[in-house]
Parts: sequence; C-alpha cells; structure tokens
Amino acid sequence: MGMDTSYIEDGNSEYLYSPGILQKLNFDKSPAIFKPKISAANPGESWMVVRPLQRSDFDKGFLQLLGQLTSTGNISRKQFDERFTQMKNSGGYYVTVIEDKRNSKIIGAATLTVEQKFIHNCSLRGRLEDVVVNDTYRGKQLGKLIVVTVSLLAQELGCYKMSLDCKDKLIKFYETLGYKMEPGNSNAMNMRFEEPS
Repeated sequence: MGMDTSYIEDGNSEYLYSPGILQKLNFDKSPAIFKPKISAANPGESWMVVRPLQRSDFDKGFLQLLGQLTSTGNISRKQFDERFTQMKNSGGYYVTVIEDKRNSKIIGAATLTVEQKFIHNCSLRGRLEDVVVNDTYRGKQLGKLIVVTVSLLAQELGCYKMSLDCKDKLIKFYETLGYKMEPGNSNAMNMRFEEPS
C-alpha cells in the first residue's frame, strides 16, 4: 500500500495535529460494523479524505457545517485563526474532519478533547464533542466513520476513558459503536453561562 500523499502538508494547509496518527488507527479494534468496510485511511470513496482540521478549512465550509449542529455565531477569519493557533499551541484538541475533495467542502467533523488527569496514574481522559455530518451525505456511514476515528484516536493517545453527551435519540447509535450508559451514572448535567457577545 503506497503512502497517501493527500496527507502531506503544504505551505497553506497547516494541520491542527499530525495527520500520520490517523493512518495508524486499527479499525478492527472497534465494535462498529462497517458494510462495506471503511477506515480513516480508506474512507471508501476516492473523493473523500479523513484528516485533522486545517487552518484553510475556514474557506471549506467548516463553520457552516458546525452551524448544522448548533449556533456558531459570526466568526471572522481573524477569530478562526486565533482560536486555531490557541488550540494547536495548547495541545489536547483533535478536531478531525472529512473533506469532499471534489468540491473542497468539509462534510463531517468531530472533536476529541484530551484532559490531563491526576487520577488513574496521571492518565488521560477523552471527550467526544461536536459530531456533525452534512445532511446531504447521509447513508455513507460517515457519522460512524468520524466517531470511530476519534474514538480510536483517543485510545491511540492513551486515554483510559472516552465520554460524550448525546440526545436520547442517539443513544442506540453510540451503543453500536461501543459506548455504554453507566449504571448509576447516566446523567449528563450542565451549567450554561451567557454566551459572550
């Protein structure tokens, strides 16, 4: 199998994290069943690529895709660049996307945040956030692909646990991917603050 050159970083496509790690993920370790079989390295269609978020994704509809999930606000390129730089410099942020190379559009995304802990021998805990797939690409296993990719990424990075909050209607979907409700601990509680203007 030759190296996938679409992962090589050029001058205007700075990655949030090193893309090589996605090539190493072993999809046989996941309880998810893919029919046909796909992975981050081989997403099933030659026009698709699974990769880390790039600075240039501002122009590829990344924020518009997130807008299908929740409110993003009116983010300028300067704000996007500053946040990208902050996330890259602080580490622990693994925003992973699926791009349709035919039209240079981001069609799927998920975020893995890695928390450093003192518990479990100074271990790492992963959180799955902001999972979204463009409505027009449903039925191509992309939701499953992006979630399994970041879940395996968390395992590869040494996380002892991966957590997520989801709507009730999505519980069955996440269960097919290996996530479980924990007895006596199935409550996701939040405290929301006013969004900064």
